[in-house]
Amino acid sequence: MLPSLDGFDVLKEIRRDSQTPVVMLTARSDLHDVVVGLELGADDYVTKPFELPELVARIKAVLRRSTAAPADRPIVVDDLVIDPGAFTVKRHGAEIALTATEFRLLLELARRPKQVFTRDLLLELVWNYEYLGDSRLVDVAVQRLRAKIEDDPKEPKFVRTVRGVGYRFDPS
Repeated sequence: MLPSLDGFDVLKEIRRDSQTPVVMLTARSDLHDVVVGLELGADDYVTKPFELPELVARIKAVLRRSTAAPADRPIVVDDLVIDPGAFTVKRHGAEIALTATEFRLLLELARRPKQVFTRDLLLELVWNYEYLGDSRLVDVAVQRLRAKIEDDPKEPKFVRTVRGVGYRFDPS
């Protein structure tokens, strides 16, 4: 609803060559629009009307997550290398461009292989908030992550679904 460009188009331009954190603030509250915004790489999606303290808290959380670079050693599983210190992921020796949210999601899962994470727990760990609505936010992020790190996202090797519960990192 911007005068010359659609917000989704602006987000595509930003993601073309930047991993800058993006919080979409919009009147488009339809579930389809929320999913599209997150799939295009938004780190959070806030719909109008909103309360200013909540918006400020969400922005602070996104900034906190995007600047946090733990000094952990790289996690190596087969040909997947997750380097928390460099905030990078490589597969088959090539770097994979992940958003800050996708990276944090993968890192949380990979730090505890085979542990099952509920969607609610992932919302708390990765997004730093309890989401009072639909946990599809996690499902969308997992889908985007799989599309980038898996050879076949429909038959995932790394991030597996535990039906009715959540997800686990299980490359076995």
